Amino acid sequence: MLMTTKPMFDLAYKGGFGVGAFNVNNMEITQAIIEACADKKSPVILQISKGARKYANIKFLTKIIEACVEEYPDVPIAIHCDHGDTIELIKECIADGYTSVMLDGSHHEFDENVRLTAEAVKLAHEAGVVVEAELGQLGGIEEDVVGLSAEEYEKNLEKFLTDPEQAKEFVERTGLDSLAVAIGTSHGAYKFAKEPTLAFDRIEKIMETCPDVPLVMHGSSSVPQEYVQLVNKYGGAMPNAMGVPEDQIANAVRTYGVCKVNIDTDLRLAMTAKIREVFSTKPEEFDPRKYLGPAREEIVTMVKRKLDVLNSAGKAGEVVKHWEKLGTPLPVYYTS
Repeated sequence: MLMTTKPMFDLAYKGGFGVGAFNVNNMEITQAIIEACADKKSPVILQISKGARKYANIKFLTKIIEACVEEYPDVPIAIHCDHGDTIELIKECIADGYTSVMLDGSHHEFDENVRLTAEAVKLAHEAGVVVEAELGQLGGIEEDVVGLSAEEYEKNLEKFLTDPEQAKEFVERTGLDSLAVAIGTSHGAYKFAKEPTLAFDRIEKIMETCPDVPLVMHGSSSVPQEYVQLVNKYGGAMPNAMGVPEDQIANAVRTYGVCKVNIDTDLRLAMTAKIREVFSTKPEEFDPRKYLGPAREEIVTMVKRKLDVLNSAGKAGEVVKHWEKLGTPLPVYYTS
C-alpha cells in the first residue's frame, strides 16, 4: 500500500521502532527489499537518490516500485527522495509521484537552509507530500553527498553535531515533517577510524527541544564484516571498512525518537560480495541470472536482519490501520 511516511512515524515515535529507508537502484535490489518486508510484515521506505535517477532512469524505477505496490498490497510503502539538494529536483520528484522528499540544505548556512527547506515544504505540502530536512553535518562520502574525512569528523565531532536549540528554531521556521540529525553517524563504507559511539545524549536534548518531531539517522549502514571479508576474499580491496554497530542502531530506535534509519551501503556490500563469490568460484558462469539471483537472495537475508534490528517486523498491519484511520489522501499525483 502506497502512503506517505506520516502514519509510519506516528506509530514509530512512541512505539519503539524505526522504519528502514533502503536505497533502490535497480530491479533486483528493489525486489529483495520488498520480499524481505513482506515476509517480516514491516513498513518500508524506498529511497531514490539523485544518482539512482541518473543511473536507472526514474521512469523505470517508478514502474518497478509500482509493481511492488501491486504485488505486495499489504506492505506499507513510501517513495522518498534521498538528499534532494535543489528546489528544482524537489519539483521533479513530486511530479514523478514520490510521497516523501528530502531537501538537504545542511551544507548551506543556517538561514539559507531554512529558506530552501521552507520553500520545499510549501511546494510539497500543497501536493500532499511530506518533507524531511537535515541540520548538522555528517562525515563520509556516498554518491553526490560528500562529507568530512573520518579523521576530521571524529576529531571535531562536537562541532558538527546537530544543535538542539538551533533544531527547535529550524523546525518552527520551516514546518518540516521529519528532521535528519547529525549524532555521530557517517556516510559510506569507511565511516570511522575506530568503532563509534553515537551521541545519545544529543538525541535526548533534541527530543526535549523538538518534542514529537520524528528524527532521521543518515549514514546508518553497519557494514557487516562478513560481507567485507567476502569481498576481500574474492578479489576486492576494502581495508578498514567500518560502520555503525547494530546494537547502537537498535538503541536509537527503541529508546529515542529515531523513526527512520537510512541504509544503502549494506545493500551494495551484500550484492557485491555474492557476485564476487560467484565470479570467483564459478568462472565459467556468464548468465546474469546466476549471479544476480544469489545477490538478490543475499539482500533479502540482510534486509530481514535489519528489520529485526529496527524492531519494525510485524508492524505493517498497525501502520495500514492508522493510515486508513487518518483518512489521509495520497499525494495529488495519484488523485488528479
